[in-house]
Amino acid sequence: MTNPTTHREIERKFRVHALFEWPDLSGLDSQVVFHPTVSMRAIYHDTSELTLFRWNVTLRRREGGHDAGWHLKLPVESLAEGVRDELQVALNAGEVGQVPAELADIITPLVRDLPLVPVVELRTERSPRVMSSTTGKPLVEIVDDVVTVVDLNGIAVGIFRELEIELLDNDDPQALAIMEVVSGLLVDAGAIPGTMSKAASALGPRASAPADVPDLPMPGPSGMAVDAIRSTIAHQVRALIFADIAVRRNLPDSVHQVRVAARRLRSNLRTFDSLLDHEWAFTLEEELAWLADEMGMIRDSEVLEERLLKHANDLHPHDSDLAMNAIRTHLDRRIETARAGAMAALRSDRHTYLIEDLVQAARAPRMVDSAYQPCEVVFPPLIEHSWKVLAKSCGQLKIHGPATEWHRARIKAKRARYAVDVVVPIFGNQAKKFAKSLAEVTELLGGHQDAFVAQEFLRELAGSSDVDAPTGFALGLLHGIELEYEMHDRYTFTDIWDKARKSAQHSGLV
Repeated sequence: MTNPTTHREIERKFRVHALFEWPDLSGLDSQVVFHPTVSMRAIYHDTSELTLFRWNVTLRRREGGHDAGWHLKLPVESLAEGVRDELQVALNAGEVGQVPAELADIITPLVRDLPLVPVVELRTERSPRVMSSTTGKPLVEIVDDVVTVVDLNGIAVGIFRELEIELLDNDDPQALAIMEVVSGLLVDAGAIPGTMSKAASALGPRASAPADVPDLPMPGPSGMAVDAIRSTIAHQVRALIFADIAVRRNLPDSVHQVRVAARRLRSNLRTFDSLLDHEWAFTLEEELAWLADEMGMIRDSEVLEERLLKHANDLHPHDSDLAMNAIRTHLDRRIETARAGAMAALRSDRHTYLIEDLVQAARAPRMVDSAYQPCEVVFPPLIEHSWKVLAKSCGQLKIHGPATEWHRARIKAKRARYAVDVVVPIFGNQAKKFAKSLAEVTELLGGHQDAFVAQEFLRELAGSSDVDAPTGFALGLLHGIELEYEMHDRYTFTDIWDKARKSAQHSGLV
């Protein structure tokens, strides 16, 4: 299995009638080069329920043109519409109806066990033109497509015309400026902007129906708590699914995002347990804990290595080199093993069943009668309970107390933070300030825990049989640095905690 090549696609689409005439582009500060018309044949694959299209994902096998091959287009959730990542593998990676494994694996969280089959064919006559800078650098490609829709029996069932503008250099401000100007000229000439793919347009309303996990709005204070829980679960399941896809693509920080999504969802299920069917919620919590643990070894090892290598720079260069070499040797092996384990977990039947259960949970969470009350009635007592549990734990912390007590406070702080995060869209600015102060508490306690874990690791590493005396000494010096960080966090905590208590008092939630 080969890794797909990836391209960040930024484009604008416009639907026009058959007799549409192009506006004059000669006044732009660029050169326009016309290219010969090319014929392309693309067969789009999806489930029979059009699962991918409803997630705004397209998968096609295209013949003809300069980039023939299998293409998977994924939305970039954090960016604007019209921005997608296009992953491509060679045309011979699979015949029609045989989706290449390297692409099928990436979209498994979206389709689970549903088979991928051809759903529509598009035959396109493309007339491209490229706009370049005055120095000849290609900046923007504009294409004029006449598209024939062909059903699976090979019969033409429709025809339409579409224009596309795509950046050829995503980082060049001149390219973006040209895109904006040309877009304006097209609209002025009667072109209709759109974001839907050609294939989705050809397939009709079913392709634009809500995704398996819809993006639901959050109600206001007088809205029903049941709707807030539905929105919360759906949002967090969407985050987990797209983080899962990112792990399969080996994107930076993706393992961390899976773990955060799993922990956040699990924490919220526990906090709002009184609103949910207990047995149902408990089963999901257990499976989410399993997923977080499976991701934990790789994430914890990555964080530990990054931290220790950074702090090792504070040592004398000779000691720094010895410590870094030992740390890299040990943790790189651990990370490699952990990554293999994490990927095995993501590709397991257990994980597939979990994603299916989460999709069902987002569609129809199992609520009890008390959830059918206004948010302003239901949520403040639950937030107050989480806060009181945290306050009691933090009130017992001592500067020279055991690290386990500080770690327990961190867990309770995360639970309180996640709970308040849920209600920020409902209760507004004061809740937002409360959530921000809790985030500062969890971040500081997280740093404290990282320092403690680093010390434990260094002590273990220094005592291993393959570490010589000079290296052990260097690791001991680094251990001292981590101890200083741990104690610094404890002394800093007092100020952070005072700020959190004031935010809690002014939040109206406790």
